[in-house]
Parts: sequence; C-alpha cells; structure tokens
Amino acid sequence: MYGPVTTTLTIFAFAMTVLLILWRPKDMNEAIPSTIGAALVLASGSVSLSDFGQISSTVSGAAITIMSTIVMAVVLESFGFFVWAAEGLAARAKGSGIRLFWYVNLICFLMTLFFNNDGSILITTPILLILLQNFRLKHHQKIPYLLSGALVATASSAPIGVSNIVNLIAMKIVHMDLYMHTLMMFVPSSLGLLFLVLLLFLCSYRILPKKLPPIAGSMWLSSDARKHPLQTQPKSPHIPMDAKQKTRFMQKILVFVFLVRAGLFIASYFHVPIELVSVIGSFLLLGWRWYYLKMAPLDMLKKTPWHILIFAFGMYVIIYGMHNIGFTNWLVALFHPLVSGSLLNASLIMGGIQSLMSTLFNNHPALMIGTLTLTEMNLDPLSLKIAYLANVIGSDIGSLLLPIGTLASLIWMHILRKNKVKIHWKDYTRVTIIVIPPTVVFTLFVLYYWVNWIY
Repeated sequence: MYGPVTTTLTIFAFAMTVLLILWRPKDMNEAIPSTIGAALVLASGSVSLSDFGQISSTVSGAAITIMSTIVMAVVLESFGFFVWAAEGLAARAKGSGIRLFWYVNLICFLMTLFFNNDGSILITTPILLILLQNFRLKHHQKIPYLLSGALVATASSAPIGVSNIVNLIAMKIVHMDLYMHTLMMFVPSSLGLLFLVLLLFLCSYRILPKKLPPIAGSMWLSSDARKHPLQTQPKSPHIPMDAKQKTRFMQKILVFVFLVRAGLFIASYFHVPIELVSVIGSFLLLGWRWYYLKMAPLDMLKKTPWHILIFAFGMYVIIYGMHNIGFTNWLVALFHPLVSGSLLNASLIMGGIQSLMSTLFNNHPALMIGTLTLTEMNLDPLSLKIAYLANVIGSDIGSLLLPIGTLASLIWMHILRKNKVKIHWKDYTRVTIIVIPPTVVFTLFVLYYWVNWIY
C-alpha cells in the first residue's frame, strides 16, 4: 500500500500530463509533459528504480521499430516517392471527385500499413493539402478528403500491430506476437475500415465535387508544410530519368519496403525480435539513398522525431505508477464480472470502455491502462486475446470520436492550422458522431465471429 501523498502525486501527474497533451499550449511537444509527469511519479515513489528494467524492456523494442519505420519514411520522401504517389493519385482520379475520394482513402490506408499512423498523417496530410489546392477546390469541398483521410490513416493502425507504437507496447504486455495479432485482427479491422469509408462516403457524397479541373505542373509541398519535422521538400533522384524509368525506380523502392514489412511477420513467427528486421531495413534503405542521391545518413539525426521514444517511455512510467497505486485493481473489480464468461461480452464491453477512455484522455494512456487491467483479470487465454484486440479497436477506431483522442489526430489538426485550413470541432464531430460508434460496434461483432471461426 502507498500513502496518500504518493497516491495524490501520482494521480496529479497523470491528470496534468493528459491535460497538457490535449491542450498543447504554444504547440508544446508531447514529450515535455510526459517527461515532467514521469519525473513526478518517480519522485512520489509509486515507481521504483527497479521497475525501470521492466519498463525499458517493454517500451524499447516498440520504440526502435517505430523509429526505424519513420527513418524509412524520411528516406522515401527524399526520393520524391510521396509526391510521385500523389501525382499518380491525381492521374488515376481521371477528373472524378468521387474516384479521388476512394483513392485518397486507399493511399492513407496503405501509408499506415507500410509505415505507421503518425507517420501516415505526417506524410499524407501535406500531400493532400497541395493536391486539393492544385485542384482549386473550395474550402467545404476539401473537408471530406482531409477528414476521411485522417480518420482512415489513424484507424488503419488496427489491422497490424506494428503500425502504432502503443499497440506494440500493449502486445508486449499481453505476450502476443505480431503474427498472432495480425491473424486474429487483420480481417475484422479491415472490414471495419471498409465499413467506415462507406459511411464517410455516404456522409460526404453531396459535398464531393463530381468533376475535377485538370492539374497544371508538378506538385510541391508548401513552405508551411515543410516546417514539420518529417516534411522536407521532396527531391527526385539526381540521375536522369524519364517518366517510365522513374515509375520503375519507385516500384522497386515500394517492393523493398513491402519485403521489409513482410520480414517483420516472418521474424515474429520465428520469435526473432522484429526491431532487428526494422533496423536492418532502414539501414539498407539509407545506403540505397546514399548511393543514388549522394546524401549521407547524418541528416537522420535531425529529421527523426526522437521525442516519440521519450514520450512513450514517460507515459509508460506514469501508467505504471497508476497501476502500482491500485487503479487497475479497481478497474478489474468493476469490469471482471462483465467480461468473464462470454467472448461476445469481452469484445463489446472492453471495446466500448476503451473507446470511452481513449476519447476522454487520449488513446496512448488509455490502451496501456486497459491492457494492464486485462493482465490482472486472470482470464482464460482466448478471452484475454479477444478482450485485448477489442481494446485495440477501441483505442485505434473508437478514439476518433473527438480530435483529442489520438496523437495522430492532434498532429493532423496542427498541420492544418499551420497551412491555414480551418476545420472546427463541429465540422469534425458532426461526421464522427455518425460514423465512429457504428464502426466500432460493427468491428467488435466481426472480431467475435472471426475469432470464433478461426478457433
């Protein structure tokens, strides 16, 4: 048992950290409040120095994997890959605003699958802004593309656990490997994403332009978009290439990234640390860039957002402190009778609770709390797996009800403000209140029936 001072200080650190992450005064980096909160928790005594070993082993692999993925994204940006993809997007739309809507959501889905949700937002949002600007769309016509792209990019971290740092940390806590997570989760969450996009399309159909004007010239990111840590002006390879050669070059890069992602699942199946594969892949891609563009890897030290590692570590220290003072025990006593005994209850109740917690105080701390709670419930292995996956659905999809629910959506709002594109909360919530709750319920039901079928 901990004394009242320890308990009070730990709860204060948690509340202060969440508030500052959501508020972000003067665009405060999220690593700052998590570091301050972690320091307060350590000072309170609810987390001891001996706990650091477990915290480090839980967070380090996930953080290294995500860092390596972001390095790969920066390298591809140097090649001009994302602008090439955006130009291909515009060409495939063939002047149809409806077709463009579906292609926008497809590329946002693929960017998250190939990289991660935060990286996808950082990559796709500036590209969509310049794409829509070149199409000379009115403000209200831009909103469906920007909003649906952001929702899909963030929610697409659910199908495979490697697309979200908090998912990777949670997998480590419940001792589930990447292979098993994807086997049980890819089909339900992908169907849920398709359901989400269909609802978004129905909500946006009347606003979407039916005919798009032609785009003249090449697309380059605005100066405001380039100010973001992961956004530098894209450059084409400094070697002579016609359009077909460039396409073949980009396709080779895409195949390489796909093979690295596939390697993560192979490594997980054979119980090889997935961060090892991710690091090797990023180093090989850096070498490829050095060979073609004569760009040394030193710029990665500046462009890689190392604060994500600090943020993840700090948040887990805070959540570990909340766990130690008995918060998760209270949650266990409250929800264990509802979850145990029925896989459908485990799916719907844990997914619903996680959606609510993520919406109220962000999905990073919410999923960590929910996962630690599950480990204390003494559930049978199958119930634990389905309850954990329901937590992930609530964290990755249910959290999107409000723009404060995920770091990715906060980053998205920040990029829009930098580019003077105003999307108010009412514009956001009038759509999400219609599409997010039914998507969460649909996905949780599909999860239950899918797991029952494969087992």
